[in-house]
Amino acid sequence: MASTLPEGEEIRKAIKWISEMRETQPDRKLSKLVEEAALKFDLSPQQTDFLYNFFTRKL
Repeated sequence: MASTLPEGEEIRKAIKWISEMRETQPDRKLSKLVEEAALKFDLSPQQTDFLYNFFTRKL
């Protein structure tokens, strides 16, 4: 029986993973990291768009 993650858990893990990758490998392009995270965490296109916007928005 496969366990499913609670709604939103994949996106939280993806944000954490990208944040860690940006600290350890600052030269990597954000767009490539988002693409990798989308595959790694099986994100939908909407979640992928959210992820990219999350890291590029101006505070």
